[in-house]
Amino acid sequence: MKLSDLLNPLYERKVSVAIPVENDLEDIEIKSIHYDSRKVKPGGLFVALTGFHTDGHDHINDAVGRGAVALLVDRPMTAPVATLQVSNTRQSLAALAARFYGYPSRELVVIGITGTNGKTTTSYLIENILAAAGLKVGVIGTINYRFGGKKADAPVTTPEALDLQRILRRMRTEKVTHVVMEVSSHALALNRIDGCELDVAVFTNLSQDHLDFHKDMIGYWACKKRLFTEILSIGPKQAIARAVINRDDPRGDQLARELALPVVTVGLGEENNVRPIQVDMGQNGIRGSLHLENNIVGRAPAHLRFHSSLTGEFNLENILCAAGACAAINIAPDAIRAGIENTRSVPGRLEPVENDAGIYVYVDYAHTPDALENTLKTLKRIAAGRLICIAGCGGDRDRGKRPRMGRIAVGLSDLTILTSDNPRSEPPMAIIEDMLTGINNGFRPYTADTLPGPTDRPGYVVEPDRRQAIRLGIGVATYGDTVLIAGKGHETYQIIAGRKNPFDDRLEAAKALSRKEVFEAGGLDHRALNNCA
Repeated sequence: MKLSDLLNPLYERKVSVAIPVENDLEDIEIKSIHYDSRKVKPGGLFVALTGFHTDGHDHINDAVGRGAVALLVDRPMTAPVATLQVSNTRQSLAALAARFYGYPSRELVVIGITGTNGKTTTSYLIENILAAAGLKVGVIGTINYRFGGKKADAPVTTPEALDLQRILRRMRTEKVTHVVMEVSSHALALNRIDGCELDVAVFTNLSQDHLDFHKDMIGYWACKKRLFTEILSIGPKQAIARAVINRDDPRGDQLARELALPVVTVGLGEENNVRPIQVDMGQNGIRGSLHLENNIVGRAPAHLRFHSSLTGEFNLENILCAAGACAAINIAPDAIRAGIENTRSVPGRLEPVENDAGIYVYVDYAHTPDALENTLKTLKRIAAGRLICIAGCGGDRDRGKRPRMGRIAVGLSDLTILTSDNPRSEPPMAIIEDMLTGINNGFRPYTADTLPGPTDRPGYVVEPDRRQAIRLGIGVATYGDTVLIAGKGHETYQIIAGRKNPFDDRLEAAKALSRKEVFEAGGLDHRALNNCA
């Protein structure tokens, strides 16, 4: 594509593009676009982005040396190739990437999901509903990017704008018709989805998270709202675009009242377009009926009975959001029911670890105060025995949530083992000390040698080694107890001192359970199990 043609969306948006007079853009052929100077190919356009740790403007010479024929910058720069200056290179990258790849989102039905919690589970539900309707689906999310039997690890929940447009184009080339995309607040703040045209945007909920990046809840909420007020409400699809809003969340209720575009509301109240009727929850999941109101894309009202293997009120909210999103694009109720029932589990989201010890062990991604509280309350309602929680907080992230996480974990569990999540560059004990400040004196501190029995007072243990913490929790559990391993979910690594080490809570739990069965068969107690390497 000629550079002059590639720049059209910037001109259309009246973006000021400063071009040196000596550069003739008509004859410059752009063969590729890059934002990483190490990946520049001959004939490429290099877009200099200011990142968290590096600034692309510092690597312009490297980009030119690798064959870049043009540069996009946000400050005056001197280089031996065409150098164009714009006010915001991130916004410009999104617009140029969409044009370079031929606006793939216009050829797809795109459903974007945002919110603090529930994005991944909702994406799996929508994916299965669309598949039950016979549609070809692609998913971009926290766990992976997948379509047509192919999967790729997800380095971030929502890819950089250039990568996102490339993935969408590849999906469309391989006959995908519908795309389900988790939209993170980082992606909204950093303009990663500015070039996407959405058919539906879903809001799940909002609670404290990422304040290391957004600084406060006002800024965090402003980013989330942007998906609806800016991304969804403009572009060629604005006439058909719909918002699906969980009104049981206070900010969702506020958002639903503010939006001018059509809104499908979901929630427990009778005023909502999608709502549950006669729902029962237990260890075996959720049973009940959903009511789909008649003003959703002109369909007649529908009641559909369902049985989901997922459990908990938060998963009922996820089911409502998924049903609302699919109803908004006219998916038949029978397919909605089938998709809900086909979603047997979601990786790292209350994912059970099977065992023969009679212990209910779950691995969950809960890493925010709200998610941890919802998960523990759900398990507490259905637990037959004690509830044991293994939890930590991430390093180099929002410190303000650590006391709350500690207070919630200890307050809702019979035994809590405070441990490491991903400490990153922070000392693990410094993170745990922050968590301890939220715990009041009414809870007893134990040690690995004085772990409580079934009738002892609730309390907590500090064990920075996550592997040992999992062994402790499972080691002290008895028949009928429930163990929650919270924070990392589907992740298969642990970052300690900046180094990424292989670590999977599910595998570690399975190993501990296997060793427990062997030791208990030999008549040994949990202390022998925990102290064995």
